[in-house]
Amino acid sequence: MRTRLAVFYAVLFLLAGVVLLAVSYALMVSVLLPAVPRPKPLTPQEQSVLAVCKPLPTSPSLLAQCKHLISIVGGAVQARGDTLSALREASAIGLVVVTIAAAGLGWLVAGRALRPVRSITEAAKQASELRLGQRLALSGPDDELKELADTFDVMLERLDGAFASQKRFVANAAHELRTPLTAMRTAIEVTLAKPARTPEQLEDMAARVKRSVERAEATVEALLALATSEAGPAIQEPVDLATAAEDALDAAHAAIGERELEIEATLEPALTRGDRVLLERMIANLVENAVRHNNPRGWIGLRTRQQNGSAVFEIANTGPEVPAEQLPTLFEPFARAKQRVGGTDGVGLGLSIASAIAHAHDATITGRPRAGGGLEMSVAIPTRAR
Repeated sequence: MRTRLAVFYAVLFLLAGVVLLAVSYALMVSVLLPAVPRPKPLTPQEQSVLAVCKPLPTSPSLLAQCKHLISIVGGAVQARGDTLSALREASAIGLVVVTIAAAGLGWLVAGRALRPVRSITEAAKQASELRLGQRLALSGPDDELKELADTFDVMLERLDGAFASQKRFVANAAHELRTPLTAMRTAIEVTLAKPARTPEQLEDMAARVKRSVERAEATVEALLALATSEAGPAIQEPVDLATAAEDALDAAHAAIGERELEIEATLEPALTRGDRVLLERMIANLVENAVRHNNPRGWIGLRTRQQNGSAVFEIANTGPEVPAEQLPTLFEPFARAKQRVGGTDGVGLGLSIASAIAHAHDATITGRPRAGGGLEMSVAIPTRAR
């Protein structure tokens, strides 16, 4: 690329030089034709002799005078030709020298211009899953190359975050799947280690294995739901978030009654378009999250409405206090706030699935800590068709 740019600069300079020299040569020819100096001006006698020279002279004296005039004119023509020839030679030599110099200068300029591109290329070659922390941090004028370098840095930062999130996801998924397997193996080994096993002991072992299998099955189903949510809506159909919220409350009725939670619902029509199954799953997950991470005899408030061209679903609940800095991590797979760890039977994918479904429908999902503990969640889904 650098060589091509240098040659391109040199060719452009050569063409410009050729045009300039051609114009200069044409002007010089037009100037030299009437202005070639003569040794001396013709006298009136020489002018009369010149008139006689037009026909073939017969007198020796006239012949000599004619030869003299011819030598004067020939000298002028020769001087003009020599001048133009010298001009051509000097111009050609100068053009060659300056073109070579232009090629060298073009090589230097191209190298300096391509230096940021080489830096980007080297960073791209060195970038890998283990070395995404490197940044170009290109300094200099705010031009197209710096904009390209800044865009490349932003891309590396996003990739770094994506790979880090992927690693956490794999590690957490392995842990969540290994935990029930370990519990099953422990229950079986403890039971088999006893010399005499009673039916009650076998029944207790079977119950513990069943609970572990159910937990593993719930984790796998949640992972499949997350993958399906990230794929986006398969169909588009009218969906009323108020109806979906009512269905979610009905599904969580037993858990709500067990915790003696107070429900305050203001469900106005909130129509949008999307995948009904996914949107119902999103609202159900948010309701389950509010029920699961609540205080005994706590409170849950739900509201649906149409606002600014969007269908809005809001839910708030009492519960443990959640620091504001932990809110972004709650939407990551298997993430739990410290105050929530160990107190529930969830697998940590509910809010991740809800966030994936919201983003697949071009919706915004936000959360903020509630005064006195708990969370306030809000989802705004555009009512226009995607």
